[in-house]
Amino acid sequence: MEDLQRLYPIGIQTFFKIREGNFLYIDKTEYVYRMTHSASSYLFLSRPRRFGKSLLTSTLHCYFEGRKELFEGLAMETLEKEWIQHPVLHFDMSTAKHVDKEQLNAELELKLMAYEEIYGRVEEELYVNQRLEGLIKRAYKQTGKKVVVLIDEYDAPLLDVVHEEKNLPQLRNVMRNFYSPLKACDPYLRFVFLTGITKFSQLSVFSELNNITNVSMLPDYAAICGITAEELRTQMAPDVKHLATRLGITAEEMLDRLKENYDGYHFSWPSPDVFNPFSLLKAMALGEIGSYWFESGTPTYIIEMLRKYAVLPSEIGGEEASPSDFNVPLELATNYMPLLYQAGYLTIKGADLEFDAYMLDINSTSGHFSEFETYGTYCLVYYPEFYGTQFLNTFRSAALIRGRYINDFIIERLAMDVDIASFEIYDAIFPYDFEKRKYLLARKIRRLCSSSFKDNVKLICENISRKMRK
Repeated sequence: MEDLQRLYPIGIQTFFKIREGNFLYIDKTEYVYRMTHSASSYLFLSRPRRFGKSLLTSTLHCYFEGRKELFEGLAMETLEKEWIQHPVLHFDMSTAKHVDKEQLNAELELKLMAYEEIYGRVEEELYVNQRLEGLIKRAYKQTGKKVVVLIDEYDAPLLDVVHEEKNLPQLRNVMRNFYSPLKACDPYLRFVFLTGITKFSQLSVFSELNNITNVSMLPDYAAICGITAEELRTQMAPDVKHLATRLGITAEEMLDRLKENYDGYHFSWPSPDVFNPFSLLKAMALGEIGSYWFESGTPTYIIEMLRKYAVLPSEIGGEEASPSDFNVPLELATNYMPLLYQAGYLTIKGADLEFDAYMLDINSTSGHFSEFETYGTYCLVYYPEFYGTQFLNTFRSAALIRGRYINDFIIERLAMDVDIASFEIYDAIFPYDFEKRKYLLARKIRRLCSSSFKDNVKLICENISRKMRK
């Protein structure tokens, strides 16, 4: 009965709903206290999609509203002594995706109207920047408390047009205009927090707001989102045991499998091992291991940027980067690395701090850019006149467009062993680095038979040559 009462907050991003509904909550409130009592009151955090940014923002919202009862039993209960209530302006920009300039302005006006019903509006405030400034000042005057501004997924309106020379500047100007009052309103502000997937330059989006502290790669905040290995072993120990029993393995074996599939993130170096929360909780809820983060979809902007740089997913990995590479604003990037790191497809695997060098590679949670993704991207990169992104969400759809018969059995085989299946079924016609693929395949075969590595490579080369001649 105890197992049946365990509820996982899949898709729930509201702190009070999780706490009031008795859902599992991994205690991150010590980080909330640290953020809100740091030297800087303007913070920015970048994390991949489905990584808990919105839940963190909602937690901050409840904290600043003084909802002490929601924090019972959490670290914040003992850390905070005052519980001062502040007016909170919380803007979720994820509702402003796939919009043009006029639609974006209309969306911002709707968000402002919700707070204007509480704090009022002056007729002379015609534009969104004027209305935001008026809101902040009136909220401060009416409550006597400094205002908190929370902006979740600030970059959502911009990501889908980041590759476009026409629409990006227009939408960027709208957002820059909206955020422009924040610096002028500093005397009335207690705390400003922004989340996003990517980093746009402060000049292009935040105008003169140059006092934002980017905590995304600071070691003190490496585990602020996601679930660490330590949290999995402690706060989720019953869940690991239950899943292990269901799959017929030991708890330690279960931890190893979870680590193999979902533990692929490092946001600083050194850094704790951070599990993808969406995939991990979904595995717990459904009782099986799956590529849930990858299956939830690849954003259009990823595909578009890969096409822009003519890069195949199979070519990505083993990247070396300097600290300056991480700080390149997305619209100023000259390669795909900053975007793929910020979006969660690449992660830090090691570092030589003496030379300020970081090693980036594909993380386990991203699905290693599976066969499904690679072939679809290949079609888009090299045949853009024939394919649209809306048709290439999966390997199956890309293959069907090219006139091949793809059934569930083949898809299952590909999912189980993409390296071998691609050679066996599709005659090695895919645009992969054959040398790398030969090595990987030979390594698999070598584990299964007594043949020498040299003989296996020779056999594979002969098979590839024969198939390519057909």
